[in-house]
Amino acid sequence: MELKDVLTVDCTRSAVHCSSKKRALEIISQVAADKLGINAQQLFECMLSREKLGTTGIGSGIAIPHGRITDSDHAIGVLLQCAEPIEFDAIDKRPVDLLFALLVPDEQCKYHLQTLSAIAEKLNDKQLCRQLRNADSDQELYNIMTQ
Repeated sequence: MELKDVLTVDCTRSAVHCSSKKRALEIISQVAADKLGINAQQLFECMLSREKLGTTGIGSGIAIPHGRITDSDHAIGVLLQCAEPIEFDAIDKRPVDLLFALLVPDEQCKYHLQTLSAIAEKLNDKQLCRQLRNADSDQELYNIMTQ
């Protein structure tokens, strides 16, 4: 699996101004909804429900919000680089500034887990995260994440 299979430039956002975890999830939902042509509120509620089960803030300023969707037959990723770190209830209690959201159709559960694992592994690279945090544009952010 390559991240290019789920992430596109138009689903990559740099220097996003958001004030909270809820606002970040709303932005992600809107970006994904625009790409998939489905309801943003449904996507937001899907990710919010997942967050209620336990935080997707994995530490070191990174969160991987995710959920399953019913109105699409392909997975989509959304990468956000926050202009300022936000509180996200991360496991290490640190604020988050890099979010890679993943929304996957219900019938692709196995693919979902493999993709989440690949994203987490990639974002475990401190040098890569430093590059992502220093990216100045959506295109640069996308290029770094998919290289």
